[in-house]
Amino acid sequence: MIQTIQTKSQIICFDSELLTEPVDNVFDVTYWQQQDLVIGSAQGRGTTWFVQLQKTAAALRHYRRGGLFGKIVKDNYLFSGWNNTRSIAEFNLLNKLINSGVNVPKPIAARAIKNNFTYTADLLSEKISHARDLVSILQEHELSTEQYKLIGQEIKKMHQQQVNHTDLNIHNILLDDAGKVWLIDFDKCDEQNGDDWKVKNISRLKRSFLKEKNKRNIYFNEQDFTKLLDAYEQY
Repeated sequence: MIQTIQTKSQIICFDSELLTEPVDNVFDVTYWQQQDLVIGSAQGRGTTWFVQLQKTAAALRHYRRGGLFGKIVKDNYLFSGWNNTRSIAEFNLLNKLINSGVNVPKPIAARAIKNNFTYTADLLSEKISHARDLVSILQEHELSTEQYKLIGQEIKKMHQQQVNHTDLNIHNILLDDAGKVWLIDFDKCDEQNGDDWKVKNISRLKRSFLKEKNKRNIYFNEQDFTKLLDAYEQY
């Protein structure tokens, strides 16, 4: 059950079926460190901490800016309403996708803290077990035709919900040990009308394959992407 705690300066949304820990503490990595429940980390714009909840493993992320502007203003965003904060927006979008049958991480808890005209944000979401991104897999071996088809179908499922993944790349597509495809990292993604942006999503994904082919010499060729695209169009 989704519950919300809101004051003038803060909002927290959380899934009470997944979160049994004290909701005021779960966004603080120090809490997890003191409980000896940090199980790993990953580096991006900041550190994503992997922590062990009572019911599931989770990823804890503090929203940070990228680019040159991010070097000046690291983690503050202009406030324009609680539902527009990046954490709450991503929390709600993930739930919409899950309810529509798209494979994305379950959001566990989201927080935004307002300070005058700006806010900071945090998100706790389920860690996908026994899964790796396409980059790490393709550095080792080729994907099967069936795997490319499943990737194309999963992207189409997302697009059928009119969700624009503005950073669709092969770092944000996972395969788990059961062969299931997962889409992750929906920060700044939203629902949009029309179809033109879908073409841009697909083009961005292809550029990502080619970029990693040049950078890391991953196992990939143009025919592989045709398999993905055919499955996308036929789904």
